Amino acid sequence: MIQAIAPVATLLLGIAILLTGQGLQGVLVPVRATLEAFSTLGVGYIGAFYFLGFTFGCWRGADLIRRAGHVRVFAAMTAVASAAPLLQGLWVNLWTWGLMRFATGFCLAVLYVVIESWLNERATNENRGTVFSAYIIINMTMLAVGQQMLLLGDPGGLGLFAVTSILISLAAVPVLILPSEQPEEVEKSRFDLALLYRNSPSGMLGSLTSGLVNGAFWSLAPVFTAAMTQNVSMAAWFMTAGVLGGPVGQWPLGWWSDRVDRRYVMVAACLGGLVVGLLLWQMSQRLSPWGILALGFAWGAFAFPLYSVSVAQANDRAEPGTFVSISSGLLLMYGIGAVVGPFLASGVMTFLGAGSLFGFAAAGHALLTLYVIARTRREREVPEENHTPFNDALTSAMTASQVYEDEIELHDGH
Repeated sequence: MIQAIAPVATLLLGIAILLTGQGLQGVLVPVRATLEAFSTLGVGYIGAFYFLGFTFGCWRGADLIRRAGHVRVFAAMTAVASAAPLLQGLWVNLWTWGLMRFATGFCLAVLYVVIESWLNERATNENRGTVFSAYIIINMTMLAVGQQMLLLGDPGGLGLFAVTSILISLAAVPVLILPSEQPEEVEKSRFDLALLYRNSPSGMLGSLTSGLVNGAFWSLAPVFTAAMTQNVSMAAWFMTAGVLGGPVGQWPLGWWSDRVDRRYVMVAACLGGLVVGLLLWQMSQRLSPWGILALGFAWGAFAFPLYSVSVAQANDRAEPGTFVSISSGLLLMYGIGAVVGPFLASGVMTFLGAGSLFGFAAAGHALLTLYVIARTRREREVPEENHTPFNDALTSAMTASQVYEDEIELHDGH
């Protein structure tokens, strides 16, 4: 494994530093917004604009790369992404924060595209799985580390925003000192969203639902935690519990989905998320902090793997040569859901209280469960020999560069 990772070690170091800053910023922004008495709708607006920027960056950021090249774009996006948290710390205003989060989302998406392009270029067919497994582990681990850095300072001051800015700036150093050769430009292909729905409606709506639910979690879970525990620092622990639950649930659900109709696994994940979500909604005020953390871990174990299983289910039905296009469309659906989810969830929380964040998530999981069960009665199971290995689907589900490699084309009947 060390031999496989050694050629890309500096790239992985850069993404580790970048994700540490992103993990801190992801929990700091909603916590600070809560301290500043922003409304729940306002916090939802801020979160939605981050995912809007991220989706737009995945989709259209490649135009920048084609015009200016990987190195220049990486330097420019790092500079903007580093400036954004400083502006948030200096200028506490709802609309300004929304614009800064949009800029952050866009820049981070383009940064991921650049790094992942380099990883793909430097990895070989023999070690690609190992390289991207290490990449995914770093994603999860460093996000959790960054979230815990909230405990190192006062979220009500400028200091933690400055730390975020420093980390994002330092992430550029390992990448920019690499040899100057850049990855070759990937030829664009086209994709048809209507064709995606015909190919795998369950996979498509599973990705959309995952975006709705998980986007709401990333944006509003700190608001939920602060309201339930009256302790702002618990937000970092709760977010970390959910993040760590994700990979724990990923592997057994993935192993199971390689052996049965993946739609059954989607239903199981949704039912688990539904039950845990209802418990978090109804029981959080009666539970100890440890009980809330345990439920957060369990929720992550069910909710986060849903997207990867949805990608695998769609790829099982894909025609040869369309796997990247399918994954691109599913990532776009996830992004759309992640933009809409915080808006809807914040509205629900305004009327039903902070705990209803997970009531919203439970409703999303319940609706998807009913839909997938209905589809299993209408469609035959894909033969096991046609299953795409779950590890391959996991890699495609986690990489932003899939959208960089494709032009997304809405079906117009031609």
